[in-house]
Amino acid sequence: MSKPSLRAALAAGEFVAAPGIHDMITAVVSNKVGFDFVYASGFWMTASAYGLPDAGIASYTQMVDRVATLCRTANASVIADADTGYGGLLNVHHTVRGYEEAGVVGIQIEDQEFPKKCGHTPFKRVVPTIDMVEKIKVAIEARKSPETLIIARTDSRQTDGFEGAVKRGLAYAEAGADVVFLEALESEAEMREACKRINKPMMANMADGGKTPIRSKTELIDIGYKMAIFPSATGLAAAAAAETALRVLKEEGTSNSPNSKLFSFAEFNSLIGFEEVWAFERRWARDGERSAK
Repeated sequence: MSKPSLRAALAAGEFVAAPGIHDMITAVVSNKVGFDFVYASGFWMTASAYGLPDAGIASYTQMVDRVATLCRTANASVIADADTGYGGLLNVHHTVRGYEEAGVVGIQIEDQEFPKKCGHTPFKRVVPTIDMVEKIKVAIEARKSPETLIIARTDSRQTDGFEGAVKRGLAYAEAGADVVFLEALESEAEMREACKRINKPMMANMADGGKTPIRSKTELIDIGYKMAIFPSATGLAAAAAAETALRVLKEEGTSNSPNSKLFSFAEFNSLIGFEEVWAFERRWARDGERSAK
């Protein structure tokens, strides 16, 4: 099955809204709902797989494995967080090749020092602009397909101020980044000004609970964005639903309660492919097993 092209979508003027997919249960549910693009967040994939914070703890090997699994599971095209490229220039080259081979259509690389931190938490530090410019150029040279877009993120809003972040965004655009991402802008005015001044497709991060004000798709288009990721929505929703179910079980002693909304077990089996397994088993059952069924 051919998956949507991110480059073609942006060229056609389509607004790309990509929900964060933090685990493979969410991936199969997103297949049911239907999205053209989804986002593999380093924060949420690290949290769901290892219960650890987004603080440069997960390695390239761990992340590319999770991303490859998402690319196999999701019907949508995957835009993936590749942190800092997991090291120097050679690491960036290796990361782009690995993510591209996994099936990713957009690779996001940021300008933080290693180990990096979540963009909406304190104590971030950024590398010199020239270092990130070189990473962007290496990433562009490393990709094998023109369909693979390089998304350049700067985390300098909190270290260098808004003007410093815009200056870096302009430099990253000039270096050849396909999409520019100014992380953790702090007002709609900043968002509008950044989109006005940087002449490349701009990506917004709608991180619920973060520093950037949450705006709807319609509002983001009006501001000037071409893309937006919603990395926290499914992870926070899943955590809230899990807490509710666990509290009901603890307090009422049962999961069969009107206070606990559960997904259909039969439909879930279908979503993860049990019907194909059962069809295979019926086809290859021995005569006695076949008659018993």
